[in-house]
Amino acid sequence: MKDTAVLHVSVGVLKNADGQILISLRKSGVHQGGLWEFPGGKLDESESAEQALIREFKEELDITINSATPLINIKHNYADLTVQLHVFLVTDFSGTAKACEGQDFKWVTPEELNSHTFPAANQTIIKAALLPDRYAILDDAEDVATLLARLECLLERHIKLIQLRLKNTPTAVIQDFLETAYPVCNAWGVLLLLNSAVKNVDDFSVHGLHLTSTDLMAIGSRPVSEYDVSENEYWVSASCHNLTELRHAQRIGIDFVVLAPVLPTLTHPDKEPMGWQEFAELVSQVNIPVYALGGLTEADLEIAQAAGAQGIAAIRAFS
Repeated sequence: MKDTAVLHVSVGVLKNADGQILISLRKSGVHQGGLWEFPGGKLDESESAEQALIREFKEELDITINSATPLINIKHNYADLTVQLHVFLVTDFSGTAKACEGQDFKWVTPEELNSHTFPAANQTIIKAALLPDRYAILDDAEDVATLLARLECLLERHIKLIQLRLKNTPTAVIQDFLETAYPVCNAWGVLLLLNSAVKNVDDFSVHGLHLTSTDLMAIGSRPVSEYDVSENEYWVSASCHNLTELRHAQRIGIDFVVLAPVLPTLTHPDKEPMGWQEFAELVSQVNIPVYALGGLTEADLEIAQAAGAQGIAAIRAFS
């Protein structure tokens, strides 16, 4: 049941075959007028979020949505309004976009989103739109050849986001590995994040940092890297296990998190899994992309997204 004190809005991140995303300009005179947004509209009485999305895209853009995948739900308090955004990723659609209501719109690359001014509630949507639905964790190895072989396997599976959890790997091995892996991943459009437990973590050139839950709770602001990552954004993610950690990650501006363990896992067999119901309840209380972690396979992706996840994270599932 919808909260009638909140304006419920369905939003679509529409991606075409070239990976471009459709954005539209809010007309002046309306709430948040003059800002760019992801298309959509408010839910009618007794209408589901997906039904509203399909209707709004047909009415506003003459786009027929064939299927939509839940991306993220966001509750945001403006000074004059509280909105609940039900956001979907749409790649399966037909028709050519038209300005049926006279609004300006355009297709932009994901990298161009941050150069446009969006309402505050849309900032998290941009993060979610830039992130893939799979987050691979590459674990320790004693030699470069093993790490490169594991990386090659992930690249062949079209994984675009990888955490290097090399807590016990010798520093020299990590350095030699990254000399090959970093440029290769740049060429493949893959992001490499290094776990904060790695010794001398700030000495390595990567695309971002993944904080352990202990390191997350020990800081009061988002880490800033001194490394030159060219024009790429420096990503910061974190491991979370409860609502306190999730809310702290959101408060200090962490880009995305993993929440674990969802199911029983070989990595931490002593940890009690939370299950999908508790996972969904925790995710619903924060506005941040969350990956489900713990005992998952790729077959769990749809279940995870239905529970509010950005996608799934795993060590073994993608190898």
